[in-house]
Amino acid sequence: MPSMYSDSLHRRRCKMKYFVMSDLHGSSYYTKKVLDVYRAGDYEKILLLGDVLYHGPRNDLPKDYAPKEVIKMLNPLKDEILAVRGNCEAEVDQMVLDFPVMADYALLDLGGRSIFLSHGHVYNHESFPLRKNGDVFLQGHTHLPVAEKKERDGKFYYHLNPGSVSLPKEGNPNSYGVLTEKCFTIYTLDGEVLKEVEF
Repeated sequence: MPSMYSDSLHRRRCKMKYFVMSDLHGSSYYTKKVLDVYRAGDYEKILLLGDVLYHGPRNDLPKDYAPKEVIKMLNPLKDEILAVRGNCEAEVDQMVLDFPVMADYALLDLGGRSIFLSHGHVYNHESFPLRKNGDVFLQGHTHLPVAEKKERDGKFYYHLNPGSVSLPKEGNPNSYGVLTEKCFTIYTLDGEVLKEVEF
């Protein structure tokens, strides 16, 4: 019979929830808006999938482009953020951010499922190391929301992308994601469900 401690630990693990966001591109307006949503919830951590401060030469300036303001908003959350490097990150970004942002990928175990986080410009859903059925590839980069089950090399996996907080493409709304053991849901910044996939 499980102890009260192990039972409460099990319940906590089953409720683990990650807040997933990507491609802020230095917008103080949208960073504030998405962080307001984050603070209103109960999340284990922020999974930040790159392109945090710089808008990039291929993008228009996002609304209220103010990287220094974004730095001020994110640094107090340094212990709550797990980030990977986007194609717009450079060494100077790491000098001003108090949490690591220069890793090309990160790995999480969520309910026995392997979550491979990467921005999407080095690894993509067709090249990440797929070890077993049900693995997850979680990326940003394309600014397009994705929540789908796919197949590769005789195995199935989940391809997930929360879309872009500040510069969505192809007519999509500004968005973020929520990852749990059982599903991945993409929301607009107004709280409407955009896409969802169950594991």
